[in-house]
Amino acid sequence: MTTEFDEMGPVDYLVIEYPKDTQMTGEGLRMLGDLVDRGIIRILDLQFIRKMADGSIMHLEVSRPASSDEPDLSMFDGASSGILDEGDLEEAAGAIEPGSAAGLIVYENRWAAPLATTLRRQGAQMVAGGRIPIQAILAALDASEPASLES
Repeated sequence: MTTEFDEMGPVDYLVIEYPKDTQMTGEGLRMLGDLVDRGIIRILDLQFIRKMADGSIMHLEVSRPASSDEPDLSMFDGASSGILDEGDLEEAAGAIEPGSAAGLIVYENRWAAPLATTLRRQGAQMVAGGRIPIQAILAALDASEPASLES
């Protein structure tokens, strides 16, 4: 007998910082909603925090827009599996600067679920994973480019 967990794809998390003077437009949230709508990912947990100047954490509520210029966050209502706990929020706050806000997202990679399910059924298991930030890739590519030849 299989359970929902037997057929899940890999689960990842992201902490996305919005520095103090950054204007949040909601475009990223709309794109996140599109990924959900297309079945590419499933949001398991979504939290927003602000790190105050004294280092304390303020929880920001996911809610409907106050005006037509703000994104409709209602699609994320109930995106709280309980995976993220207070310790996770504190760890995320440690990674961002005072005055910044952050979104913490735990999501299932639904696109990879069939592969992951097949591999688990064959007895394979995920023993390591990771993410390479795009900034690190760009830096590595820049470093690997041969220096221009000077005449």
